Amino acid sequence: MNPLYEQMKISVFERMSLLAAKHGAVNLGQGFPDFGWPEEILEAAARALIDGSNQYPPSRGLPALREAIAAHYARHQGMELAADNICVTSGATEALGAAILGTIEPGDEVIIFAPAYDSYAPMIRRAGGVPCEIALRPPEWRIDRGTLEAAVGPKTRAILFNNPHNPTGQLFAPEELGAIAAVACEHDLIVISDEVWEHVLLDGHRFTTILGMPGMAERAIKIGSAGKIFSLTGWKVGWMMAAPGLANVLARAHQFLTFSTPPNLQAAVAFGLNEGDAWLAPMRQRFMRARDGMAEGLRSAGFAVLDSAATYFLCVDLQESGIVVDDESFAVTAVEKAGVAVVPLSAFAERDPTRHLVRLCFGKRDETIDAGVAAMARAREMLT
Repeated sequence: MNPLYEQMKISVFERMSLLAAKHGAVNLGQGFPDFGWPEEILEAAARALIDGSNQYPPSRGLPALREAIAAHYARHQGMELAADNICVTSGATEALGAAILGTIEPGDEVIIFAPAYDSYAPMIRRAGGVPCEIALRPPEWRIDRGTLEAAVGPKTRAILFNNPHNPTGQLFAPEELGAIAAVACEHDLIVISDEVWEHVLLDGHRFTTILGMPGMAERAIKIGSAGKIFSLTGWKVGWMMAAPGLANVLARAHQFLTFSTPPNLQAAVAFGLNEGDAWLAPMRQRFMRARDGMAEGLRSAGFAVLDSAATYFLCVDLQESGIVVDDESFAVTAVEKAGVAVVPLSAFAERDPTRHLVRLCFGKRDETIDAGVAAMARAREMLT
């Protein structure tokens, strides 16, 4: 067997979800919402399934969807894109895989910011590359240009970057994006920008894509996700976009991963991107209300809650909450004995993990949040 996979642990999200099912616990671990999708887009998918083609679509995506993606980003982010810039993928994780396989050669080093989504390091290694972690520190989670500069070496090929940031809920400032862009240009690096949470913004925040930074148009790869925009994570419709020459290489990597994505879902996403701008503001308001409800409940139960500006995640600081066990021990106790699944943040880093934070998903109905908060309170009582 390939030792990379033979020795790999099961994903923390899968592990905690299985434990939640086994123990009948509230699942606040895996990041999927239980509300928020517009019924119109489901109806569009159903119509396309019955009335449209169910054969292979073009590998790079339906022209209608690629054009809808380009038009969407022209409206929302002022980007000038054409269909040739875009390749549709079976979810953003597949887009990340294709982007890494299409740009990284054996021996290349790739800088990532930890805590980091747990697919990054394994995919870099699968391409023969070496992940190089830069640790971000709570509660600010700031990207420092000097630290980034110091991490660049003669073998550095790319920077893999996530904004808004999972698992912390951080939205990075334009000056932090500028630092990444400047370092990438200075050292001739590719930037793979995982921007799947770009529309799940809270408190009136605005998103800036790294593709809009100076020098990034020719060297940045932007990753997007319909599953995150429309709260339909199981659809697995994503995309990657880059300058045409780079996009062509990425599309070649994609064609032998999944080749194509279900055409009815592509058609429905095209409909949603073209017609669904009015859905975005209510979606954000609903997530913000859920975040505020969970944060208030957790604070009332004695937990120290970190700020969350985007995504549908927030983090709890166990040390500041008076809990002396580490994040993994807390997570196991919480799911097995208190009835709630959360994710330990140490699972998002390899070299220098933070061991006193856990991540919770607040993209849940009120009754789910109430039950989860009550279970968190029970866990705190057991461990303090």
